[in-house]
Amino acid sequence: MSLFLEKVVEDGYTSYNITSGGYALLVVLAVAVLLVISYFVNRDGKVRMSIKQLTVSALCLALAFVLSNIKLFKLPMGGSVTVFSMFFVTFIGYLYGPRVSLSAAFAYGLLQMVVDPYIIAVPQLLCDYVLAFGALGVSGFFFNKRNGMIKGYLAGIFGRFVFSTLSGIIFFAEYAPEGWNPVLYSMAYNGSYIAAEGALTVALLAVPAVHHALNRIKQEANEKSLRKQVQLG
Repeated sequence: MSLFLEKVVEDGYTSYNITSGGYALLVVLAVAVLLVISYFVNRDGKVRMSIKQLTVSALCLALAFVLSNIKLFKLPMGGSVTVFSMFFVTFIGYLYGPRVSLSAAFAYGLLQMVVDPYIIAVPQLLCDYVLAFGALGVSGFFFNKRNGMIKGYLAGIFGRFVFSTLSGIIFFAEYAPEGWNPVLYSMAYNGSYIAAEGALTVALLAVPAVHHALNRIKQEANEKSLRKQVQLG
C-alpha cells in the first residue's frame, strides 16, 4: 500500500495521502473504466462519444468543480453545501444519457479524490469518491423521461447519499455521538448537507426561466446529432 498511499498519523488517528504512484494508478484505472463504459450504446446509437459530447461534458465538469469550491457551509467531518455543483454533473446525463453521464461522474469523483481527499482505507476511498460521486451519473437514465432533468438530479444525489451513508456506517461509526445509532447518525449527517443543496437546486430549477434556459441548452447540445438522424432517416 505504501507505493500508492502514504500513512499519516495525527492526534492518534491514521489517514493516508495519495503518492505519485497512487496518482499514476488513478490514471490507469480511469482509462480502463472509460474503455469499459465505451461499450454501452449512447442515446444516439453511437459507440464512441462525439467531440461535442466531450466538450460540453468537460465544460459542465469544470463548472461543477469550480462551484464545489464555493461552499455555503461545511460540516466538521466532511461534506458541505455548495452552489449547485452536483447539478452540473447530473445535467450531463440529462443532455446525453447514461453512458456519457456515468463516464463524466466517474471522472468527477477522481477529480474530487485528487484535489482534497480524506482517506482512511481503500474501501472507504472507493465508497466516498468513486461510488458516491459516480452515482450522480445515474441521472442519465432519466434523459428521455418527463421532467427528466429534476428526476435525474434527485436520483443522482440519492445515489450519492446512499454511498456516503454506507461509508459513514462502515468506516466512521465511532464518531457517532453517545446515544446515537451509527446508522441513523450517518443518515442524518450525510442527509443534512445533501438534502440542503438538493432543496436549493430544485427550487432554482422550478423557476420557469431557468428551466427553459437549461432545456434550450439541451436542444442546442443535441442539435447536430438530431439533424444527422433526420438525414439518415
